[in-house]
Amino acid sequence: MNGIRQIWAVAAYNFRQWRKNPRFFITFALAFILCFLLSDKAVRFAVEHGTTMQLAEAFIWTFGDSDSILLVSLLLILLFTDMPFLSPGTPFFLMRIDRRKWVAGQLVYTISATGLFLLFVLGSTILVCIRQSYVGNVWSETAAILGYSRAGEAIALPSLVKTLEMSFPYRCMVTIFGLMLCYTLVMVLVMLFFNLRCGHGAGIVSGFAFTVYGFLLKPDTIDAVFQLPAALYYKANVAVGWLSPLNHATYHMHNFGYDLLPRMWQSFAVFGGLIVLGALASLWAVRKYNFVFTGTEG
Repeated sequence: MNGIRQIWAVAAYNFRQWRKNPRFFITFALAFILCFLLSDKAVRFAVEHGTTMQLAEAFIWTFGDSDSILLVSLLLILLFTDMPFLSPGTPFFLMRIDRRKWVAGQLVYTISATGLFLLFVLGSTILVCIRQSYVGNVWSETAAILGYSRAGEAIALPSLVKTLEMSFPYRCMVTIFGLMLCYTLVMVLVMLFFNLRCGHGAGIVSGFAFTVYGFLLKPDTIDAVFQLPAALYYKANVAVGWLSPLNHATYHMHNFGYDLLPRMWQSFAVFGGLIVLGALASLWAVRKYNFVFTGTEG
């Protein structure tokens, strides 16, 4: 029990840094603006066509494709850019706990902060569309129109037929929540490892590199560069579906029973393996890290 309290103490210490840095408030403000920009299109479409929306649909569309997830990833990099909050007082902190508990505390903080961020995004999307929404666990007429016609492409809303036919709104919402949580944890562990091994600047660069890697392994990006024929485009789509963490985090880039893309449980297994690998690498890095005491904060 004492070890668990120490782990939570590390996470709580990180959360206390939010009060001292306006960047956290800017991140959440930008997240609300992003939610408004992505959700308002769907609300205006529903109003213009006299239809309603399911309460979770705006959140689902916010993470409906890899482009949207890339935008959210940039906000998450901004949120975690100071990880792991190495301050002049950190050496004193580590005198009371061992480094394994310190790394575990960073993981607890990452999971908790990402969960709060995603809950904020969910609440923001609900707030934007609540006047046009209902709570029933059935896709709306708005989603059907966007999915089965070209209207969704016209207003850049990723309401995909595969998603509509193979899932229900709340289950889809919870799955997306889990995928984004795992994706963020992998990204932050990459940042944490390079932060500990190569310095703070390398941690930030690694986060952007992780995001760019996902962007470059998008099927549309590969097709735009190589102009692939249809058969090769499908093979490229399947390949990047397995190789790119970004595509593992994208709901519709999964096998729903009729293609070779990863199934949902396989994506969670891949993320689980990457998280374990990242945690072990961070634990190795923190053992090699030389904490230098330069005085206390004023």
